[in-house]
Amino acid sequence: MSTSKSEKEVAFLHDLFVATDWGERFAALIDENVVLPERGRVLYLEFGTGGHALALQERAGEKVGFIVVEEHKEYMEIAQAKATAANASLEFKLGGVGQLPFADDEFDLVIGDGSLIAPDRVRGMLGEMARVVRPRGTIALALPTASSFGEFFSIYWELLNSCGLVQAAEVENLITELPAVAEIEKLAERAGLEGVNTVSRIEEFSYDSGEQFINSPLIADFLLKRWMDFLPENCRAKVIRKIPRAVDEDRQHADYMFSVKASLVSGRKAQSH
Repeated sequence: MSTSKSEKEVAFLHDLFVATDWGERFAALIDENVVLPERGRVLYLEFGTGGHALALQERAGEKVGFIVVEEHKEYMEIAQAKATAANASLEFKLGGVGQLPFADDEFDLVIGDGSLIAPDRVRGMLGEMARVVRPRGTIALALPTASSFGEFFSIYWELLNSCGLVQAAEVENLITELPAVAEIEKLAERAGLEGVNTVSRIEEFSYDSGEQFINSPLIADFLLKRWMDFLPENCRAKVIRKIPRAVDEDRQHADYMFSVKASLVSGRKAQSH
């Protein structure tokens, strides 16, 4: 895992390797379960490098305005180039998901991609989505939920112990910080949503070796960065060197699989009184 990549390089890796595999799994949940309005305004949060938002806008037609928010400037630059090439009329906003630059009750539909958002930020993201959607409008948030990544976390726990890094509590936190479906539904209800529903499915990611796993941009430049955040800087390189062998020992000559419980929670904002 390289720590020297620029933000622009990471954005290109996201566009080429993450949006086209990881991102498409969550986008498919949205496509299959979210009904676009016939007219009005749609807000899409954390749209990445823009491919899915552009596809949704094209499907929705000219009577639906799309506003998209992304907190990574470099991702937005790629998305803007795509929109220009497609002659699309997305309105772009740079900003975080925890404090949106919109008034209450502005949108008919709010979509959020929380697939790479830290779990401790989900509550704030969900609350802001509920705030800016109009009464009777819909919000839909895609994210990994509890029981995701278990295959790697079990290896990770054992590997840290074998390296003399007793970090069991921190690995346990990685496991338990992912919200269960019931928990995310309660958060949605507390945010003022009615008819809350969650659709989930298990998505599997396959690697033919430990080296392929550790060199995958999804792992090296996105997921593993967060999973190693609690480790001292001087320990991370040692752990990274040992991960491929640990993965190979676990897979026993078969492909190495890790699974994600991809979920889409949705609901309608309660009618104002």
